Amino acid sequence: MPVDEPHRVHCHLDELLEARGMTLAALAEAVGVTVVNLSVLKNDRARAVRFSTLTAVCDVLDCQVGDLLSVSPPQA
Repeated sequence: MPVDEPHRVHCHLDELLEARGMTLAALAEAVGVTVVNLSVLKNDRARAVRFSTLTAVCDVLDCQVGDLLSVSPPQA
């Protein structure tokens, strides 16, 4: 995939937070990252994410990475 093409990874952080009655700020505090960094992830603007961050988010939200992220099919 060329660098200038948009990625197809979608983050479901909004849905997970809503289902758990948690705010982004509370998650950021529990995970130990900034609200800005989580916001970038939540809004599908992240170009990279550390495994340690994914692990911490999944631990706090009691979910799997596949619950948090999905890949949409390629556009024809």
